[in-house]
Amino acid sequence: PPGPAPRPALAGLLPPLPGPGGPGPAEVGLGALPAELRAAVRALVGDLDALFTALGLREESFAVGALSRVVAAELASYAPARNRRRTATNKASVVFVDRTLDLAGAVGHHGDNLAEKILSVLPKLPGHKTDVIVNMVELTALRTTDETCNIIAPGCLAQPNDPAAKALWESFMNLKQKEAVMEARRHLVEAASRENLPIKMSMGEVTPEQLSSYIQLFRNNLKALENHCGLLQLVLATVQTLKHPQTSKWDNFLAFERLLLQTIGESEMPSVLNQFLPMIKSYNERTKDDYTCEDFLVLLVYLYSVVGEIKSGKELDVAEKEVKKALVKAICDEPEPSPVLQKIT
Repeated sequence: PPGPAPRPALAGLLPPLPGPGGPGPAEVGLGALPAELRAAVRALVGDLDALFTALGLREESFAVGALSRVVAAELASYAPARNRRRTATNKASVVFVDRTLDLAGAVGHHGDNLAEKILSVLPKLPGHKTDVIVNMVELTALRTTDETCNIIAPGCLAQPNDPAAKALWESFMNLKQKEAVMEARRHLVEAASRENLPIKMSMGEVTPEQLSSYIQLFRNNLKALENHCGLLQLVLATVQTLKHPQTSKWDNFLAFERLLLQTIGESEMPSVLNQFLPMIKSYNERTKDDYTCEDFLVLLVYLYSVVGEIKSGKELDVAEKEVKKALVKAICDEPEPSPVLQKIT
């Protein structure tokens, strides 16, 4: 007899939105969404229309995914957008894609990219979504162990007026991490040489300590600081990222995700979840190297995204129940739940 029907991996994690024709997401309209999401869709459509107006675009929209269809339909029927399309001269095709169709891409730690790590581990610059705080204390005579020291104004990644810094940021985005930090060293050495600073070029692997020692050369030379301030901010961002505890955890994530991919290929989902179970530890049992509750939620989203269809059955139900129980206990034992955990609970 045929076994139980496979179910999409994310069905339990992200149940389909109820549509007019039943539970399937195919025919979801704006009215089927919660009020908060409806307001967000309308705001997005208004922003897109403003952007396309500024660009003088007459767009043709395509959608991949249920929510994308809602957004594309709203844009198509939005009165200001209809008026704009009558008069705009530039044609464009716009493709909306539901990010939930690629959750593995959103939560995975794949890649060996320094820019991605800098943007992930350093704190966000207040009022900005895409820039970070670079601690500039190292360039001053101020000696403090307080990492959140706010006496010195922070640096950031955006350096539009510094050609060397712009070139280095391109390297951070386009090269592998090892090559990118070598570029950071090369730029620093060239800048120091131009300023006649006593720099000794060393070969071999670049360490954050080595970059810090080069940065120190600029500290007491105000003219050199002024000339290369943008470059120094990017190199400081590199040093602070390489020293950040979250960076070593990033590498652990990457290794674990690769192991998961191998395990999934060889085992059924219940046995993979059973391997997960002993790793879920409560606050009092964890060391700094163990995964936190948020880390596990990220890993579970990754696991369910890459596994494809899962065979339902008693064994899977038991394994999922045990993982849920362990996670709930770990979340309840958190002395200070993070904003993400608070929102979920």
